[in-house]
Amino acid sequence: MIRRILYDLAGADPALRFSPFCWRTRLALAHKGLDVETVPWRFTEKDAIAFSGQGRVPVLVDGGRAVHDSLAIALYLEESYPDRPSLFGGPGGIAATRFVNAFADTVVQPAIGRMIVSHIPDLLAAADRAYFVASREARYGKPLAAVTADREATRVAFRASLEPLRVVLGAQRFLGGAAPLYADHILFGGFQWARCASPFELLADDDPVHGWRERMLDAYDGLGRKAVRA
Repeated sequence: MIRRILYDLAGADPALRFSPFCWRTRLALAHKGLDVETVPWRFTEKDAIAFSGQGRVPVLVDGGRAVHDSLAIALYLEESYPDRPSLFGGPGGIAATRFVNAFADTVVQPAIGRMIVSHIPDLLAAADRAYFVASREARYGKPLAAVTADREATRVAFRASLEPLRVVLGAQRFLGGAAPLYADHILFGGFQWARCASPFELLADDDPVHGWRERMLDAYDGLGRKAVRA
């Protein structure tokens, strides 16, 4: 039997897994029905994944082959396991999913970060906390508390940015149609990041995106809903 290992970002509590990119991969593996052993990995443990040629998770080791980057992993799974349920619904789906990936990476997740990033240091052990604060404050150019200080206004703009998603969800249950595809995994990863790492609620209860998120939490035998939260 092939042994699959996924290096998955964890907090001080090894059961707390909050990376949006790792969640994309965990859902992709569940979608394909592939068993995987998840290994908790932390920001300062670069040596543990040095074999992958870079220093970020997710890293999937599948039968001795290492693949990193969540989209690259999804494409690898689609090519390597064509007999399992498709993550994309065909070549056209792969092309469209690249747009969803870019939208999540440049619009959705940066906005979520500006609302929750100051909560993340509390989830980390001391060495990781120091690394995270220094690296993120350098990225933002300000203290993390200042980044999230205006998060109520950020939330208003964030909710407005989701209008295209609401339009789609007015016609179908998931971006993938009747059931989720990898495009859903991508966007859900950001919402699961926030849900696991912060008490700050991103969505109103009557928002169609909230309903979609609830359906995603229940997908794959409730994989997302069973996650440990801070």
